[in-house]
Amino acid sequence: MYQDYFGFSEMPFNITPDPKFLFLSPMHHDALAYLRYGIKEKKGFIVLTGEVGCGKTTLCRKLLNELDKDKYETALILNPRVQEQQLLRDFLQELGEPVSPKSDIDLVGKINNILLNLAQNGKEVVLIIDEAQNLSFEVLEQIRILSNLETDTQKLIQIILMGQPELKDKLKQKELRQLKQRILVHFDLSSLSFKETCMYIQHRLNLTRSSSRPNFTYWAMRKIFHKSNGIPRIINNICDKSLLASFVRVGDCVNYGDVARAIKEIRIT
Repeated sequence: MYQDYFGFSEMPFNITPDPKFLFLSPMHHDALAYLRYGIKEKKGFIVLTGEVGCGKTTLCRKLLNELDKDKYETALILNPRVQEQQLLRDFLQELGEPVSPKSDIDLVGKINNILLNLAQNGKEVVLIIDEAQNLSFEVLEQIRILSNLETDTQKLIQIILMGQPELKDKLKQKELRQLKQRILVHFDLSSLSFKETCMYIQHRLNLTRSSSRPNFTYWAMRKIFHKSNGIPRIINNICDKSLLASFVRVGDCVNYGDVARAIKEIRIT
């Protein structure tokens, strides 16, 4: 509704993880650098943790877009609530090698052969698993076994585990001590500061608007920061509803009242 009114080329505060909208705060910049480093240096295991909505998935999509497709094969698994065998089948499918659910072949052996063939052709494989805090101990152990696949000189697969803070607690469990010892790169994303929240909002507006309108007033941004705790996904929700409130009153900017109405509508306490 408000897109045409304000002259936006597209909706500025969608919550989809579009890497085009990625705001590289110093923290997000460092996280991306850690991910690049872990892959380039073939560290094997990389862990990225952070609260819901802090930008983990967007960061990883940015990373995937950056990777040279002539050098890297990538696999992204978004549903970690699976058993060990299903995870292996999902991984094979991501690599373009579907396996029948009824097949009883050695899946790890098949994966090893595929990875060796890719390595001989100069390709490296990056496996990214989202929502990894939901992985069972058995599946995490299976992932550790996958990380053992290597030649005399290099790892055949780089694995990125992304998850909420609960993932850090899970990795401390005694049952996973072998896996934890293999994690050489770990970055924990925190929320944005007030200054970064203002810059984040301005960044998304600048990407989509054709004029100087609309702007968010200082106190509007203060309210957004206070209620969102600097978490990008919540910022997006509040900003979207705040722009709608401004549109309804035929406003030219987003003020404190617009934000207050938006928060009331989406029931953020």
